[in-house]
Amino acid sequence: MITARELALNVLQNLETTNQRCDQILHRALQQTDLERIDRALVTGLVNGVLRYRLQLDFIICKFYHHKFDKAATVLKNILRLGVYQILFLDKVPDWAAVNECVKLARKYKGERMSKLVNGVLRKITPESVTIELWLQEKKPSEQLSVKYSHPEWLVERWIAAFGMEKTETILSCNNHSPLFGFRVNRLKSSPEQLFSNPALAATRHDECGIENFFLSGEFSSFEPAINDGLLTVQNPTQALACLLLNPAPESNIVDLCAAPGGKSTCIAELMQNRGSITALDLYEKKLLKTSAHADALGISIITTVVGDATKFVPETRPDAILLDAPCTGTGVLGRRAELRWKLSPDMLKELAQLQSKLLDHAAELLDEGGILLYATCSIEPEENSMQIEAFLQRRPDFTTDPVGERVPEKFRQGDGIEGAILTLPGEQQGFDGGFCQRLRKRGGVPNEDAS
Repeated sequence: MITARELALNVLQNLETTNQRCDQILHRALQQTDLERIDRALVTGLVNGVLRYRLQLDFIICKFYHHKFDKAATVLKNILRLGVYQILFLDKVPDWAAVNECVKLARKYKGERMSKLVNGVLRKITPESVTIELWLQEKKPSEQLSVKYSHPEWLVERWIAAFGMEKTETILSCNNHSPLFGFRVNRLKSSPEQLFSNPALAATRHDECGIENFFLSGEFSSFEPAINDGLLTVQNPTQALACLLLNPAPESNIVDLCAAPGGKSTCIAELMQNRGSITALDLYEKKLLKTSAHADALGISIITTVVGDATKFVPETRPDAILLDAPCTGTGVLGRRAELRWKLSPDMLKELAQLQSKLLDHAAELLDEGGILLYATCSIEPEENSMQIEAFLQRRPDFTTDPVGERVPEKFRQGDGIEGAILTLPGEQQGFDGGFCQRLRKRGGVPNEDAS
């Protein structure tokens, strides 16, 4: 039977050879095993921990590994990372157990000689022998933060330039903590008062987040029955800000151009009291099937899913408003997607910014005068956010920024240097992901705070 540590190693190995998300690979791996709950939790903790702290782990290993670590086989790197993470970060795992299990893995996957190497390296690494601050004291600030918080240095340098040293360190620290779950109460079926009239739920730790019908919790299983009954949706409140900024009125005709998995589409439908129409477009039919199933569970009937390319799609009738939740780097959600920080690159950022520009230009053509265009990302990069909007407005003088409405709580109306914009950074508001949204209006119509 496979052990927890070997399963964690397999997941890490699979991540090296696929573009799939870590949570998808991890979920599938756990489904195929008979491990007990405590071991399943260990697998999840090991995978996420190694991914979050990979750069720091490699930095430490290189101090004790007397060969070229970057030339080592990937499986050997991951075995050593698993060992060092357990020794330095998991108090409940005895050091000897961490070492012995990694030696067994090395013997199985790389033979006796490599198992002795792993044993020799790991036995030298202890909390006392690791002095990161001393090793880093001569390094420049960006490199110090990069290693301390285990983020690529090019990202750290960008954030220091955009947000300053203090905010950057807050973002980095936040990304390395286990995120809270965000929950949206389905206003079509319930309310927070009704939901928490259940004593079992009321006794479960949960916190208000400043947005109506949303709350945060570190617990999930207690709320799972309510999710299955269509009373709750798992959604971070940052995503709600884009929906509130759109401010859709009942009976509106809305197009969600990049809809899957459908969290914003269903949130908008609830804000519209399930009256009107929402076209949820996405390239992948499989994802839209999940959107439809979730809408059914919530009692939503106004969403029509359409498979199509958002750069070419033309609706049968011109919508009152378009939500463009654009593909992006996802740098606002690195706390939830630990592996993403190692897959991003400056070239990827440039490519995505070009796609976002193309999507914005196409969306602009679909609106009549007075129509609302709501642009959103889960990125904190200026090129994908404020700079993207500034460039769009230069190209499209027939569009203008539109004020943030009263539906958005006051504390989130700080903007991003542009009217009608909301920017959240990881760590600024407890439990909120990083993200950006901007409300734009096509000139010529009668101004209206609602998207109607």
